[in-house]
Amino acid sequence: MPSTVVVHLLVVASVLSAAATLLVPDLLTGPPAMNGSAKGTALVILLGGVPTLALAYRRARSGSAAASAVATGAAAYLAYNAVLLVFATPFNRAFLLYEAMLGLAIWTLACLVSEIWWCSRPQVPVPCRRAAGFVLGVVTLNVVAWLAQVVPALLSDHPRSMMSGTGLTTNPVYVQDLAFWLPALTWVAIGMWKGHGPRTVLGAAALAYWVLESIGVAVDQWWGHQADPTSSVVSATVVPLFLVLGAATIWPLLGVLRAVAAAAPLPRTVAGPGAESAAAGAAGR
Repeated sequence: MPSTVVVHLLVVASVLSAAATLLVPDLLTGPPAMNGSAKGTALVILLGGVPTLALAYRRARSGSAAASAVATGAAAYLAYNAVLLVFATPFNRAFLLYEAMLGLAIWTLACLVSEIWWCSRPQVPVPCRRAAGFVLGVVTLNVVAWLAQVVPALLSDHPRSMMSGTGLTTNPVYVQDLAFWLPALTWVAIGMWKGHGPRTVLGAAALAYWVLESIGVAVDQWWGHQADPTSSVVSATVVPLFLVLGAATIWPLLGVLRAVAAAAPLPRTVAGPGAESAAAGAAGR
């Protein structure tokens, strides 16, 4: 697989980034709640995101489409949180590690998505419509939740009051979710509903990402609250909610992984122009 070297480099960069965030004294100089949140994120990167990527990618190399989906979801998780390390922590001595993690995560994600797109069957035997509905439901709830924060702030006399207590000038979560992730996942869910093979695999990747991210949010909120129980930017009350969301996401994830395994990928020796044309034709339906 052409992404092997990039994946290995991403694992190294992610481990170093997370370890530095967790272990280097006085590295983080933001508000205590935000520092605690960053440490929680780093812990889940180290114990969740990196092992998931490494183990799933190793199995994906043997031809498992389901493992490829999980590896892609883990890469998406690392890319998403690398953005937060770069933009939501004050400039510090780990900046180049964060940059390396972000760049390698983007390239890893691009390689894995490309391989899924060209090497998956054009259609799955049965469309994963329940899982597609789940993805669309979570996307909708995300959009509503973010706009409920953003729109009132934009209409107020002091828009930046929304960022009080964070030490940030803008929120990179809103930026990347509204500009890229939520529109992309909507497109993926529509493909899942239609039974489009590559987008069904990407749907499994999205669900795997959400499992990791739900755990990550629960841990970063808990750690941030422990660092500053008076802060309004973190909340221990959402910890059970995100743990339940992560657990609930496992059910549709397993269903889509079974569908992906049933629609085995094309052998790489035959995934040539004809297969690409078929996949492209399916994408347009």
